[in-house]
Amino acid sequence: MQRLPLAVALFLAASGVSAQETDTLGTPLGRKEVTPPAAQTSMGDLLSKGYQIKAAIPNGGKFVVFMQKDQSAYACEMQSLTASRCGTLN
Repeated sequence: MQRLPLAVALFLAASGVSAQETDTLGTPLGRKEVTPPAAQTSMGDLLSKGYQIKAAIPNGGKFVVFMQKDQSAYACEMQSLTASRCGTLN
C-alpha cells in the first residue's frame, strides 16, 4: 500500500522535469538567445531602406519605436540618441 504514494510522487517529479525540458516559450536560463542576422538591424538602416515610423511608446527610460514598410514591420528599442536595436515583427 505504501508503493502507491511513492509511485505518484515519482510520476509527478518526472513529469515536472519533462515539462521544463520541452518548454518552448522562451530561451532556457543560462543560454544566450540566438537571433538570425537578418532579423536584427538598427533604426538608421531601416530609415535608409524606406521604413516609416508608425508609433513611439515610452518604456521606462527608453522608447519602443514601431516601423513599417509595405507588409514588413519592425520594433526598435531606442537605447540612446545614437544607439538602437530593432527586431522583425513578421
